[in-house]
Amino acid sequence: QVQLVESGGGLVQAGGSLRLSCVASGRTSSTYATGWFRQAPGKEREFVATIRWTSGNTRYADSVKGRFIISRDSAKNTVYLQLSSLKPEDTAVYYCAADNVGRYLYPTLGNLYTYWGQGTQVTVSS
Repeated sequence: QVQLVESGGGLVQAGGSLRLSCVASGRTSSTYATGWFRQAPGKEREFVATIRWTSGNTRYADSVKGRFIISRDSAKNTVYLQLSSLKPEDTAVYYCAADNVGRYLYPTLGNLYTYWGQGTQVTVSS
């Protein structure tokens, strides 16, 4: 019912920046929140940030707080993740996800999201 397509990943040096985009289509009106997660090789999927669609209120993982900014453009059905001051440990596949249930105001667990994008690779070199 909701399709998500991420873009904007790439190779960047430590300290650099990237902006990831996630374009949503389908029944987007049912979305309560959109989240960004990441998964590095050999590691579990990790919560990065979430934003409530209506209010724009946000929450961040401690590991990215102060460096990443999540935002959304409702008119474009797009959520962004601005990554700054990148570190090699930020290297991962980044996924966006849509919460169409609304059980929690700020869902931080992957199981709380129904729809997922295909992911975009972010590689930070040292």
